[in-house]
Formats: sequence, C-alpha cells, structure tokens
Amino acid sequence: MEEQHYLEAYGKRNFRIKTMKLEKIQFITHQNSKYNYLESALLALEEGIRFIQLRMKNSKHEEVIKVGKVLKEECKKYNAQLIIDDYVDLVNEIGAYGVHLGLKDMPINIARKRLDKEKIIGGTANCFEDVLMQYKLGADYIGVGPFTHTTTKQNLSKILGLKGYEDIIEKCKKNNIDIPIYAIGGIRLNDLEALKQTGVYGIAISSIILESPSPIETIKEIIHIWN
Repeated sequence: MEEQHYLEAYGKRNFRIKTMKLEKIQFITHQNSKYNYLESALLALEEGIRFIQLRMKNSKHEEVIKVGKVLKEECKKYNAQLIIDDYVDLVNEIGAYGVHLGLKDMPINIARKRLDKEKIIGGTANCFEDVLMQYKLGADYIGVGPFTHTTTKQNLSKILGLKGYEDIIEKCKKNNIDIPIYAIGGIRLNDLEALKQTGVYGIAISSIILESPSPIETIKEIIHIWN
C-alpha cells in the first residue's frame, strides 16, 4: 500500500513539474524597517525574480488573504509563480500555484488531498533523511537548509554549509531521487558560485536582497550569476 501511494505521488509530481517549470530563484517575503511583505515581493518582481513565496508566519488568515490576492494579481502581470507558506487552506482561495510546508507544518500527503491536483507543494529539509521523507510524501521541490546563519528564521536547524549540500546531492543521485533542491538560509552574493557547484537546482533568498544597501543591483547580480 505504501509503495502504491509513493508511485501515485511520483506520477502526479512529474505531471506538475512538466506542466510548469519551476524558476530557479525563489524570493521569500519578509518585512523589516524598509519593506512590508507586499513591498518586498513587488521589489523582487519588478527586478526580474519570477518565483515568490508569500511567507507571513503567525499572521491572521484575513491578512494573508488580503496580501495574497493583491500579490497574485501582480504575479500575473509578470507571469510569475506564487506559492503560500504554510496556509494550505488559503491556496485555492488566493489562487496561488501551491504551498510550501515546513517539517512541523501539515504533512505533504495530507495537504495534497486538500489541493487541486496541479498545485505545487514544496517541502523543507535539513538532512538527506528529511529529503527522502518529503520526496516519498510527494513534494514537488525541497528547500534544504540552512546554508549558514540567517536572521529571518528562529530555532534554526543544523547549519549545512557547502559540504552539507554536496553530501545530500550525492545521496540523492545514489538513491535515484530526482527532485529540484533549493539552497536556503543566510546566502550571500559571494556564496552563489560555490553553491552552484554543489549541484543544487536553485536558491531561496530574502535577506540578501532586503538588507542590501543597493537591493536593485543585488537582484541583478543574483540573476546574472545564477542564470
């Protein structure tokens, strides 16, 4: 029975990835003294990032819906992909492409039952065992981290560094796990070239842009290096 569920999840995952190619640079919304959640996303969109994760931890549903619906319309203008962090039950209402779920959020296989079949579901991982679990539960991509220390998340898991990603990618290859893996957590400009060499599919970023003295130039450089 478990094997059958795995095969079904694998088939659905391939269907979604084939019908919508995931962008390799994902921007995760955050707010600080300069930007609120919506403003941070608009900055990323206007300068060329086409994969946005609306992350509004501990916000009321009404607030997430309000920001999410405005952001969805903005994403349409740029032909960008919008996913919602954590709030599975708001994905269809907002009209987002999917959801991202942490290790302590709703399990991916449960979320899948609540969403339309074409919706993308991303998962979080900190080690190969997490990657394997999320893959078997039917994740379409996995955000693996943290790369190094980051100020945008509390209760950080073990820092991975370059060696951590190399090990996880190697184990994925040995176990025939073919899934987009995004590096996340404390990534800086001078880390990008080395991160590309580890074999990760993409990066998920936030503070590298929002804490930059020149965010527009930083985004341009990120896109230039990664793409």
